[in-house]
This record gives sequence, structure tokens and C-alpha cells, in this order.
Amino acid sequence: MKRTRIEDIAKEAKVSKATVDRVIHKRGFVREETVRKVAEAAHKLAYYASGLIDRQLTAPLAKVRFGFLLIKERQEFYQSFSEELSRAVADRQDFRGEVTIRYSPSQSPADFAAIMQELAAHSDAIACTAVNHGIVNEAAQSLRQNGTPVFALLNDFGHGARQTYIGLDNHKVGRLAAWMIAIASRQPGKVAIFLGSNRWQGHELKEAGFRSYLGQLRADLDILEPVINLETRKLTHETAVVLLERHPDLRGIYVAGGGMEGAIAALRETRTPGEVALIVNELTSVSRAALSDGYATMVIGTPLAQLCRDTVELMAQSVLQGNAQMPDAHFLEPQVFLPPSI
Repeated sequence: MKRTRIEDIAKEAKVSKATVDRVIHKRGFVREETVRKVAEAAHKLAYYASGLIDRQLTAPLAKVRFGFLLIKERQEFYQSFSEELSRAVADRQDFRGEVTIRYSPSQSPADFAAIMQELAAHSDAIACTAVNHGIVNEAAQSLRQNGTPVFALLNDFGHGARQTYIGLDNHKVGRLAAWMIAIASRQPGKVAIFLGSNRWQGHELKEAGFRSYLGQLRADLDILEPVINLETRKLTHETAVVLLERHPDLRGIYVAGGGMEGAIAALRETRTPGEVALIVNELTSVSRAALSDGYATMVIGTPLAQLCRDTVELMAQSVLQGNAQMPDAHFLEPQVFLPPSI
């Protein structure tokens, strides 16, 4: 009688050979429904190790405690982020997940570090949106040495301190913003860029990509010195109004971090739709409205659902497979929203 091969089981179960291999050898995570399909196919084909697959269906599920540190609890984007993280854990059927989400009250490195320590006391792995600072890096390094994997979300902090960075390639995002402003700005003039602070490495990477690419595309557009807006709408609004009054030839604004609401309000007060190209991050009710009425040219978004699913997967691997090889960075493709798509 011909011996049943992995390829035969995969064909019968209508899954990939890699999935069957993971089920048989317990490599990585496979949904219970998929394991059941593989088990049924193995029995039907009289696979010699079908009993080992059956045991995976009756074995008790492991418990994994996830800790997440976010910022700006009242902001729409981070509220959606929190919901997607909880959903990503709840959707998993291969372990019992427990979620704790905390918000930093400020952008102080000490606040981030303190909450990281608190989360680690009740979590098997933590993922953080935090600034790049020595205090934060030291906290992450200490936690990892004590057995708690630490992941960086959206903004990277020190290499070697965290396990993996998960988010967009921020240098690439900056180039994308530059490309749009180069196309949308038909006349020579000036361009403004707003950064949250120098502690957000992601903002610095966006600025670097933005400057280098816009310089290649449009030598007639002069990029002004970056404005630090602390990611607040009030400061962004006040500064944007001043810039628009001081520079009648301002052709574009790129808000690399938070505070886009202030820039949108300033343009509505001083310019007609489309007169100044505005690039902002994340699709919210505010940025959607700005796209609709012509005050925002493009919104660059993070695919939140995918980000959260991938984050939970990597965190679970780090807990349940302690020796699993983790990537240094896990990049997602940015979402692009233009007025016609709204």
C-alpha cells in the first residue's frame, strides 16, 4: 500500500503543505478548525501519525497574557487601535488570550518606562507605542533580560532593546508624502513639515524620506525648518496660521505625526480648498471630512486590523515558542486615501 505523504493530506484537507507540516510537528500556530480538517484528512488517508494530530484537538489551550501600551486615550485613532488589539486576541482559537491596555498620560520617557514595568508584572509579552529614549530603551532591555519580550509599535525605539518593530516603514511614508506634494503643488514656493518631537524616531525617518525625495522631484519647492507641534491640535493650529500669513507662497503642509486637526482648521480659515496641498496620517472622521471638502490632499493610513493580527501572532510566538526566530522589523504596506476614494 502506498504510504500517505504530507502532500496527500494537504490536498485532501484543501490546505498548504506548510500548514500540514505545522500541524504535525507543532510548528507555529494553526487555527483549531484547520487542525480538525487536517486530522480528518489524515484519518481518511490512514496516516500513521493521525493520533498525534488528534491529541492537539483535546489538549488544553495555553494561556497568553498580552500587555499593550498606547498613547492619547481620547483620540479616535487610538480608540480604534485598542478595539482592534482586543479583537485580534479574542479571534484566536489556539490559545486563551488575556488583554491589558494602558495609556501613557504624557510623552515623558519616565512615564512610558514606568507603565512598561507595570504591564510586564502581569503580562507574558508587551507591545508599546513609545518614544525613542535611553530610559525607555533601558526599561525594554531590562524586561527582555528578565524574560518578558517587548515589541515596538508604530514608532521604533532602540535596536537590541526591543524584540521586533511592527508598523510602517516610516522613511517610505515620508517619500510617499513628498511624491504627493510634488504632484499637487503646481507652482514654486515653500513647504512646511510638522513633527511631534525629536523623540519620535518615526517622525525623524518620515522627515528624512520627505526631504530627500522632494528635493529630487521639485528643486523649486523650499522646505522650511520643521515645526515641533507636540502632536497637539492647538499648537499646530496656531503655528499653521502664522506660517500661512507669513508665507503667501506656502504650497504644501505635511503633518508627520499628530495634530492634523489644527492644520485642517487653519487651512479652512485662511485658504480655499486645494490651494495648499495637505498630507496627514490616519483616516478618522476629521481627515475623512477634510478629504471630502478638498482641504486634505492625501491621508496615509496604517492597516490597523492587519497590524494587530500580526502583532498578536508575533507576541504569541515569542511566548509559546521561546526559541522562535523573530524578525528585527515587520513592515506593513501603508494605506493611501485620496478624495475619490472617500
